[in-house]
Amino acid sequence: MTKRHGYALLAAIVAVIVAISAAIYVGVAADDGARTPVADGRTPHNSAAPASVGTWVGAWSASPAGPEPGTEVNGMAGRSVRNVVHVGVGGTAVRITLSNLFGQQPLSITHASVAVAATANNAAAATDTMRRLTFGGRPSVLVPPGQQVISDAVRLLIPHDSDVLVTTYTPTPSGPVTYHPHARQISYTAEGDRTEDVSGVPYTGQTPYWRYVTALDVLSNESDGTVVVLGDSLTDGVTSTIGENRRWTDVLGDRLRSGSDGPRYSVVNEGISGNRVLTSGLGRPAENPSGLVRFDRDVLGRTNVKAVVVVLGVNDILRTPHETDAARITAGLRGLKRLAHARGLRVVGATLMPFHGHRGYRSDLEKTRQAVNAEIRSGKVFDAYADFDKALRDPYNPRRLLSRYDSGDHLHPSDEGYERMAEVFDLNDLKGTAPAQL
Repeated sequence: MTKRHGYALLAAIVAVIVAISAAIYVGVAADDGARTPVADGRTPHNSAAPASVGTWVGAWSASPAGPEPGTEVNGMAGRSVRNVVHVGVGGTAVRITLSNLFGQQPLSITHASVAVAATANNAAAATDTMRRLTFGGRPSVLVPPGQQVISDAVRLLIPHDSDVLVTTYTPTPSGPVTYHPHARQISYTAEGDRTEDVSGVPYTGQTPYWRYVTALDVLSNESDGTVVVLGDSLTDGVTSTIGENRRWTDVLGDRLRSGSDGPRYSVVNEGISGNRVLTSGLGRPAENPSGLVRFDRDVLGRTNVKAVVVVLGVNDILRTPHETDAARITAGLRGLKRLAHARGLRVVGATLMPFHGHRGYRSDLEKTRQAVNAEIRSGKVFDAYADFDKALRDPYNPRRLLSRYDSGDHLHPSDEGYERMAEVFDLNDLKGTAPAQL
C-alpha cells in the first residue's frame, strides 16, 4: 500500500468515526426544539444523558391550577415531596418539569430525584432505579416566582404503564406551593431530606395533590409525538377511581399504544377541574386560568406536540356567571383552534355532555349546551370532533347521562363512562396537520 493510499484509508476511517459520533449526538439531543431553559437562562444538559436513539415525547403532565391552601408562608420547608405519576409510554431516559408558577418568592430545591415505583401506588422505588436529578449540571436549582425549570436528562429505563416517583426537597420556606388538586392519585411526604430513600418507609404523609411537578418527558421508541388534551374536570378524571388510572385520557393512551389504526402518539392530560374556555379565576397569576390564557404554556409548551384535543365549554355554561350566549363559547373554541393552527397542529374537539339532574341544571342552560353542540356538529368549530354527548346520553332522556355512565352526580362519568369516551374517539382524527397560519 502506498503512503497516499494509506492516508486515504485513514481519512475514510476518521470520516466514519465522525459520522457515528454525530449520529449518537443527534440521538441524545433529539427534541422538538422547544426545551425551556433553566432559571438562569441556560439550556438543560447532562453528561449522563443516554447515547441512544428515540424521540422525546410527553409521558405525563398536569396543569398547575393554583396555590395550595395553607402553604402561603412555609410552603413545604423541611420536607421531601414524593409525587407518584403514571406514564403511558416507556423510554430509556427521563426529564421532569418543576413549576413555581403561583409562588411569591424563589423556590429553592436542593435535592431532586426520579425512580420507578416498586409497585403501583407505592412510595418505594424499584431496585436500581433511583436517579439523582440535576439542573444545568448542578444538584440544586432556584426557581423564580412565576417560572418553571426542566431537569437534565438522566438514563433510566421506564416501562410503559408504570408509576414513576418524582421527589423534591425544599429546605427553606418558599411561600405558596404550585399544585394540581385533583390528582386521583395518592402521593407522599417525609420529614427531612429523604429524596433518595428507596424504601419509602419515611414517607408517612399522604396527599391527593401533585406538587411542583408538571411534566415528565421520556426518550422513547414507543411514540412518534404527543397528543395534548386540554380540558376540565371531565378530562382531569374527577370521580374516576383513585389510583387506577381510569381517566378517559388513560384509556385513549392505551388505545394509541396498542398499535391500532391510529398514529403512534403518547397522551398527556392538561385537564383542570372547573376550567372554562373564556374566564379565569381570581388572583395574579389567575387560579384556574382559562383555556385561552393557558394554551401557550399547557399545550404549545409540551414536548413534540403533534395534535390537540379540546374538551371544554360546559363550565362556561354551568359556573357563575353563566355564559348563555352559545356564540361566545364557540368563538372561544375557534380561538383555541387558531392558536393551534398557528403551529400547524390539528385540533379535535368534543360535544358537551348532558347534565340534567345536576344541581346546576337549568332549562336555559340546556338550550345553550344544545346550541354549542349544534355548531360543533356543523363542522365549523374544530377540524374534527368526538360526539361524547351522543355516546353517553340516555337515549330515552337525551338531557341526561345514561345511568351506567353516570358517576352519580349527573355531570361526571363513571369509570365505565370515561372508558366509553375513549372508545368512541376516532384515532384517525389525530392524523395529519393543519396549515400553519402566520
